[in-house]
Amino acid sequence: MSSLVRFGGRLAGRLRSVTRPQAVVLMVILALCAGVWWSAGTGHQGLALSLVAGLLLAVLLGILHLSRWIGGVHRANQHAHREIRTVVEQMQRRVVATVEKERLTAGDRHQELTRTITRGLRQSGHGTDLLLRAQSREIEALVQLFQHFTPRAPMPSSGDFALNPTDLLELLHLVRLRRPGLVVELGSGTSTVWLAYALEQHGGKLVSLDHDADYARQTRTMLTAHGLTAVAEVRDAPLRELTANGTAYQWYDVDKLTDLTGIDLLLVDGPPAATGPDARYPALSVLAKRLAGTATVVLDDANRQDEREAVRRWTAEVPGLTEEQRLLGRHAVLSYSRTGTPVTV
Repeated sequence: MSSLVRFGGRLAGRLRSVTRPQAVVLMVILALCAGVWWSAGTGHQGLALSLVAGLLLAVLLGILHLSRWIGGVHRANQHAHREIRTVVEQMQRRVVATVEKERLTAGDRHQELTRTITRGLRQSGHGTDLLLRAQSREIEALVQLFQHFTPRAPMPSSGDFALNPTDLLELLHLVRLRRPGLVVELGSGTSTVWLAYALEQHGGKLVSLDHDADYARQTRTMLTAHGLTAVAEVRDAPLRELTANGTAYQWYDVDKLTDLTGIDLLLVDGPPAATGPDARYPALSVLAKRLAGTATVVLDDANRQDEREAVRRWTAEVPGLTEEQRLLGRHAVLSYSRTGTPVTV
């Protein structure tokens, strides 16, 4: 009984879900079935056969309609399948193209990276070789420096802001050959101690100017420790505005130079480049008239653009000033002769 109830419930649910055309067809079939039943019961055999024929025709038409509907669904499914296959093929082609493009790009990047690494290794090897050569030169120069002098206290370090051993070696070589009576140094430090030792040995006096009071005090302390205060002095010369050839510069206080005349050797190692462009150019604008009849000018850091420009301008503006060929280091050596007679090296 319960099975019949469940069947009836499912049937009622399906009947409620039929559309209006389906309901009309169902009613017509039921009417034909009822007509056949009534005709057969009342003895109208001809009518019953006619109704059965009509019912069979209706069933046949329903089968044909269902067949057409199934055919349409099948064609729609085929069309949808073709569309999906087309979309999938397009996506596959795009994916393949993208992967191929990325592969080629990755290959190019790999080659570029390989070239960069190779170039970097070559440059690194070349840079290391140059560094080792430079270190060897500086060590050789340092050994030669200590062969000429026996310091009485620990020597300050060279390099960085101070003169390199190669620069010091040629500077002291000039002192030994030209034996200057008065050396003026712009910017004190390690070179001050080495110059003082050379002048103590060969004769002469050193006056060093420094714009930094603390640094000047350190240099004076080193001179005292080495017992060189009788040969060298360090003067505090703070930076002041100075006009040279119509341009304003920050340069040493010129009042600290009033007693200096007959300078045989001028070492230009300051002011620092950080004080402004062409910071060292004013040196000869101020000191050219204080040079001895024949003198030597040494400019440190001549590998820099500002210093190279200063050398060019000095040789063009100061009569009797010519640049010599340097032996070592990164400085420039210039000879000055008021009469035009070359300085004998």
